[in-house]
Amino acid sequence: MVTADSVDPADTAADTASVRTRRGTPVVPGVAHAPVLRVATEVDPAAVAALRASAPTEEEPALAAYDAAAAAVADGYVARAARVEGAAAQVLTASAGLARDRGLRSGVRKQLRGGADLLGAVESTVDTFVALFEQQGGLMAERVADLRDIERRLVARLAGAPEPGVVLPGTPVVLVAADLAPSDTAGLDPAVVVGLVTERGGATSHTAIIARQLGIPCVVGVVGALELPDGEPVLVDGAAGTVELAPDADEARARVRVDAELRAATAAWTGPAATRDGVRVKLLANVADPASAQAATSEPVEGVGLFRTELSFLDRPTEPTVAEQADLYAEVLAPYADRGQHVVVRTLDAGSDKPIAFATHEGEENPALGVRGLRLAAHNPALLAHQLDAVAQAAERTGTEAWVMAPMVATRDEAAAFAEQVHARGLKAGAMVEVPAVAVLAHRVLEVVDFLSIGTNDLTQYTMAADRLASDLAHLTDPWQPAVLHLVAITAAAGQQAGKPVGVCGEAAADPLLACALVGMGITSLSMAPSAVRAVGAMLARVTADECHQVAEAVLAASDPTAARAAARAVLAAAEGAPQEG
Repeated sequence: MVTADSVDPADTAADTASVRTRRGTPVVPGVAHAPVLRVATEVDPAAVAALRASAPTEEEPALAAYDAAAAAVADGYVARAARVEGAAAQVLTASAGLARDRGLRSGVRKQLRGGADLLGAVESTVDTFVALFEQQGGLMAERVADLRDIERRLVARLAGAPEPGVVLPGTPVVLVAADLAPSDTAGLDPAVVVGLVTERGGATSHTAIIARQLGIPCVVGVVGALELPDGEPVLVDGAAGTVELAPDADEARARVRVDAELRAATAAWTGPAATRDGVRVKLLANVADPASAQAATSEPVEGVGLFRTELSFLDRPTEPTVAEQADLYAEVLAPYADRGQHVVVRTLDAGSDKPIAFATHEGEENPALGVRGLRLAAHNPALLAHQLDAVAQAAERTGTEAWVMAPMVATRDEAAAFAEQVHARGLKAGAMVEVPAVAVLAHRVLEVVDFLSIGTNDLTQYTMAADRLASDLAHLTDPWQPAVLHLVAITAAAGQQAGKPVGVCGEAAADPLLACALVGMGITSLSMAPSAVRAVGAMLARVTADECHQVAEAVLAASDPTAARAAARAVLAAAEGAPQEG
């Protein structure tokens, strides 16, 4: 029988702590302590009810009202985009384009002709597009949050009510919401919003992307986040993925102070990257176009580890000519010529969540497992040949060393055929490790290519059989999943045995704590959003290569992502002689 005397006080304290601590997916490292501000993003219900009772049904007046509302919503996005930069501006500009989309307007017109009133027409049309985007999955599914935000703002305009959004006080807060639309996050002031917590969303959501750019500690996928009392102080640990309710004030302030010191050291780090005992690690940039390639040079990067070529062609109805492609690629390569750095060009990763009119197949039942990436070349070999010709021309014109890698490689034979074409043009050839089969047989693939680059986003979703953008599966699509880390370790070991570089270019590379484990496994380069480079570089500068090996061993022995993170922190805390946190 258990009596009061037989209860261990330590166990009671642990139980109390677990009740007060909510866990989610860590997105942006950092520690924040402030009161909760819960965000409601819905339109005033009374205004919606009044609109529902009086919404116009005649096609022309209704469409005129819709056009005015859509224009106002789009102009609002554009105005917000003008006040920010980088990823935030890109997200808001994309939302403005979606608000003006002619397909949405056509859907509203169709609903009106079917007898719906204007409010019902807007709601039904958005529901249709949401279903379509969710069916396509991937990045298209991520646009669902944008669509819902546009819908709310359209309804507010039509109802004559204020557009929903975040209204901030003048004092620091931790923003808590079910999810946050791009328009809510893009204009946030990090001096006021010191932490972000959402109940939904994943590591690649718009909230996560913008939080990284702003450097706001962020945890997503926190079950029960909306149950956190408004105004109650919380401690957000964006590295551990925890939200602690009503923490000890003195302890919380101490942790925030230590975090501020680490941030200062991060901001002062200028590279190049190396462990404390001098083992070099290349930190590279992920870029999408000439503008982002140029901007990346302002950070201490050593080249480009991932140039996503397909992002420049998403709106092209026809394939660009070799000359057009060469001009674009040359603009991306040129900034790195005088720096003596290389650029890794990924051939078209079209298909699935990135449909391109001139490349991808329509009507696939499961496009994520269908004809995407390198597989497109099987039925359209000219598409790949033209792109490789363009890359070769750009490299010759700029004098920048270009490495070329193929996405969605699944077999050694595919890698060999691709490498043969790349080598024929005098370029280095590589393969992306996204399909688990390539990780398992990395030693065989490295017989025919010059390097490997691990795309942890796709490798995770294929290993765990879970859409990486499905917020309710965020616990499975965590790059700290042991199965994923074991595949990374297998690939890195194959690279060491072959004496060839193996890098990581997925979201995992931007996690400073995970970077220690990756380096300990034998990863030779990490490619990430340029804004993440200093944090990773500063972290590696504080540890030795042996400590990285110890971290790698510890995380590979862990049973789940939470245990893996805790194990990594424990190793580093022991090495520093500091008490463990969390």
